[in-house]
Amino acid sequence: MNPTLGWTELPGKLAGRPLEEWNAAYAKVESYFNALRIRNKVLLGQLVALVIERALRRAPANPQRAASELAAEEMDHVVTEWFAEVLHEPPTNRDQMLSTRGRLALLLADMPGKWQDQFLRPGPWPDEFVRAMRDAYLRAGPDFQLSQMAPRPLHLGPITTLSSIRKVRYSKMIGIWILFAALLIALFVLTHR
Repeated sequence: MNPTLGWTELPGKLAGRPLEEWNAAYAKVESYFNALRIRNKVLLGQLVALVIERALRRAPANPQRAASELAAEEMDHVVTEWFAEVLHEPPTNRDQMLSTRGRLALLLADMPGKWQDQFLRPGPWPDEFVRAMRDAYLRAGPDFQLSQMAPRPLHLGPITTLSSIRKVRYSKMIGIWILFAALLIALFVLTHR
């Protein structure tokens, strides 16, 4: 047992937290890797254990934070660091974009289908894999940019005219309908003589 990971604590506790909390963190990390289509059970178990071990190391220094929260942060750090190495993109304050575009590159390069064993593995990686990831990463860009559009009034066409009819008084409306009926009767009489 590794005392630095908190294995020597009371039964039912690990790194100062109940085991149920760590089991929930394990399930979340496993679900995340499943979402990235990691289907190799052995690899999946190793990756989840790596993330949980990093979260366990941080847990004593962060007693107020939930195990799932620590595990989620470590999971994102592990994946983002790996993307930075594979893609030669230094992690900066834009780590979220690197993580997002990296995950998209994983799927575009078909990492789950062709190179699943390379996921989160330290380099060197096969050239074909690196090339596919970098090409897919470039296709995943460019970065989103904010744009501004000036609001313009909507032109509704004939609907605007129809909606203005309801503003006509009832007496005027009755007069218009009487004139319209008289016109129809006159047309009928003129055409049927």
